[in-house]
Amino acid sequence: MKEAYLYKKLKNETSQCQTCAHYCVLKNGEIGLCGVRKNNNGKIYSLVYGRACAVNIDPIEKKPFFHFLSGTKSLSIATVGCNFSCKNCQNWNISQGPKLTGKIEGENVSPEEIVEKAKQYKVPSISYTYTDPAVFLEYALDTMKLAKKAKLKNTWVTNGFLSKETLNLISSYLDATNVDLKGFTENFYKKYCAGRLQPVLDTLKRMKKAKIWIEITTLVIPTLNDDEKTFKNIANFIKKELGPETPWHITQFCGAISWKLQNLPNTSVETLKKAYEIGKKVGLKYVYTGNIAGMESEDTYCPKCKTKMIERLGYLITRYDRNGKCSKCGESLNIIE
Repeated sequence: MKEAYLYKKLKNETSQCQTCAHYCVLKNGEIGLCGVRKNNNGKIYSLVYGRACAVNIDPIEKKPFFHFLSGTKSLSIATVGCNFSCKNCQNWNISQGPKLTGKIEGENVSPEEIVEKAKQYKVPSISYTYTDPAVFLEYALDTMKLAKKAKLKNTWVTNGFLSKETLNLISSYLDATNVDLKGFTENFYKKYCAGRLQPVLDTLKRMKKAKIWIEITTLVIPTLNDDEKTFKNIANFIKKELGPETPWHITQFCGAISWKLQNLPNTSVETLKKAYEIGKKVGLKYVYTGNIAGMESEDTYCPKCKTKMIERLGYLITRYDRNGKCSKCGESLNIIE
């Protein structure tokens, strides 16, 4: 176990975890909503430090990042646990595992070993992903610091339900993040994620202020968050608060592999197209559909002359740009190399 970096001692061996926006108040012996932080005699400990449940080499586009280190691979790591309990979760066996079984699965892999693996495989980045990296903050941060020294980039794939204390701690080491903006009402977040919307919006604004590269992903779930009002609200928030250059990934839901929504059908192509068109009409430069290979809306087009500059078929990438600029008109494609 590793003592948590962010918590506040209260009375009678009770302490408040300050890692995520739940700010769990835990009595001695209690475990937080994430399933992996425990109060032990007034001190809060991470139960997953150095216990990786996944260490893989992935295309950066899988995160998804379409404008950050495009066409490269990333060493991707995770531990078990999550501060949300999303009914649509596709990685529920690891995100919810500790809550369901009380077990901490994973193999011992130190931060030093992770960075060495990244160097060995000659990848330019490490991604903290699959579950939410906030719940393994100490493990992630120690790795990020070593990665930075080794001139590697750090990316988080997160639900954005971070405490401001956590973001302050990681911001100077975090290069890019893909944040799941799952819906746009408090009711949706409460009922289907066991979380809240506002802290996610607050995190996104703080990330933008900290100059961290942001991409947004919305998994479109039939009958739950697939209405035009939701699409318009998300698109308008992105444009106003994060900037029109912020990519928005609209992805297909698959009921068969979800945790508790197996009764729902897959998202239709027509619905994804509708969301895409709304995003473009609002004024977003880069809107993408995902989880359905072969759609033209997976490609990157110059926001000025509309010429195709990056072609994607699954994770096969063909680039026609010139150093992140349109090879036809010279317009910036807002690509971070």
